[in-house]
Amino acid sequence: MENNSLKELYIEELRDIYDAENQLVKALPEMAEAATSDELRTGFEEHLEQTKEHVRRLEQIFNTLGEKPKGKKCKGMQGLVAEGSEVIEEEEFEDEAKDAALISAAQRVEHYEIAAYGTVRTYAEILGQTADVGLLEKTLQEEKETDEKLTELAENINVEAAEEQPQTTRSTNQKAKSARM
Repeated sequence: MENNSLKELYIEELRDIYDAENQLVKALPEMAEAATSDELRTGFEEHLEQTKEHVRRLEQIFNTLGEKPKGKKCKGMQGLVAEGSEVIEEEEFEDEAKDAALISAAQRVEHYEIAAYGTVRTYAEILGQTADVGLLEKTLQEEKETDEKLTELAENINVEAAEEQPQTTRSTNQKAKSARM
């Protein structure tokens, strides 16, 4: 970044988010395939379509700025996607426990995106990029809604994951809990 201006920072952050969203376009189908819950799978598939729209909105912003979207690798998202891949490959978890882990990974992604979109929306406001503000706010709200949906799914799936715990483990956990009292 040669010029230390807020506009240059804004463009760099947009490039970072653009790469992040494109990483998600590749990762979400794998997460959907790994989900055992139909509701979770459908949620991932719906968010994939929404994420493609986020990419289109960012491309629209780059067009109005006269800038190219490429050129930045989002290392934060790369790490989050790698963690999600580990969950997918994990053979220790079964059904609801795997779904609970997938939700956990997905919510980390959503929180990362919420922070990123909130930041660039604020930059756009300060820079007087009113059209950008509207597009970024719309995406920010969609990311928040996705996080809320994941929380609702988690409330059911996490309980189911606890119930699928083998009896011997539950007994051991109850004994350990009793011993601490």
